[in-house]
Amino acid sequence: WYQRRVREAVVSTQSTGRMKALILVGGFGTRLRPLTLSLPKPLVEFCNKPTVVHQIEALVEAGVTHVILGVGYRADVMETELKKHEERLGIRITLSYEDEPLGTAGPLALARKELLEYKDRPFFVLNADVVCSYPFKTMLDFHQKHGCEGTICVTKVEEPSRYGVVVYAEDGKIDRFVEKPTTFVSNRINAGLYLFNTTILERIELKPTSIEKKIFPQMSKEGELFAMELPGFWMDVGQPKDFIIGASLYLNHCAKNKPELLSSHESCHGNVLVDETAVIGKDCQIGPDVVIGPGCVIEDGVCIQRSTVMKGSKVGSHSWISNSIVGWRCRVGKWVRMEGVSVLGEDVAIKDELYVNGGRILPHKEIGVSVPNPAIIM
Repeated sequence: WYQRRVREAVVSTQSTGRMKALILVGGFGTRLRPLTLSLPKPLVEFCNKPTVVHQIEALVEAGVTHVILGVGYRADVMETELKKHEERLGIRITLSYEDEPLGTAGPLALARKELLEYKDRPFFVLNADVVCSYPFKTMLDFHQKHGCEGTICVTKVEEPSRYGVVVYAEDGKIDRFVEKPTTFVSNRINAGLYLFNTTILERIELKPTSIEKKIFPQMSKEGELFAMELPGFWMDVGQPKDFIIGASLYLNHCAKNKPELLSSHESCHGNVLVDETAVIGKDCQIGPDVVIGPGCVIEDGVCIQRSTVMKGSKVGSHSWISNSIVGWRCRVGKWVRMEGVSVLGEDVAIKDELYVNGGRILPHKEIGVSVPNPAIIM
């Protein structure tokens, strides 16, 4: 199904023209440690697929033929992994290397030459931490209708005082941005998905610059920036708590739009995504909102809810895991209880009958005593 959709998208682009996209990968991914001690953040699997691959596949469906990644950390690992997807999708994927952190606008200036190859075409810019339904075709339609320099996606939040909010007119034209308002002015925030005409590059110098604080306010003053409300779910999955919430939102989206992706195994309840190579034992209770990766072994009597178990991990019989992330190739013993946004880095072993509450366990550790309170185990 997906390969057919990609072929259709490529055929469509050949008739309407080609497009580019820049994904802002950025730095070290410290908020998602210990997972990012093993892999760069965009390559960490979110619902059994690297976050950046979710984004690239959606961009290809919208007609993008060249994806540029602005990277400053472990670029060699990124390049090797993404080469496979470049060949599979029949597109170009190139890396734009930052010698120093350039903020959220500087990477556009750094990639200026590549972005100007299709000078008459708008290009997408994405924050690499964002997961959503990626409505890129809708963005294109909206952008073409208003005819101005930039489109940003906005999303509704319950507590706008925690964020910088976007104030805009009924037609989407942005009036102003308000940082952490103390009185209600808007409950829409920047969702980290943009579409720009190449003329925006004339505004940006090659130096560390915030696109949100320096470029967007000037564009809105000139009436050149519009907001499009993002349909469906949205989450920035750059830290463990939000990664877990984002997985729940994504699985709910799958249940409504692609139910065939979810597991129908007798032990699975609610929205559960299980790789076909994973093995689930007898009398398990898996779900709701669980992701189980390739080659995982879930022994008899295990209960897992609102959690992700990554590639090659084993969960011993009668263990109970809630609101947690089990990294790659981990070994969770029998009768273990894990909760409280616990995160196991790569190749962690938890001995039998232990309790882990909010533990962040660094890679290649063996845990022989309980972790009753949130702690980083080095």
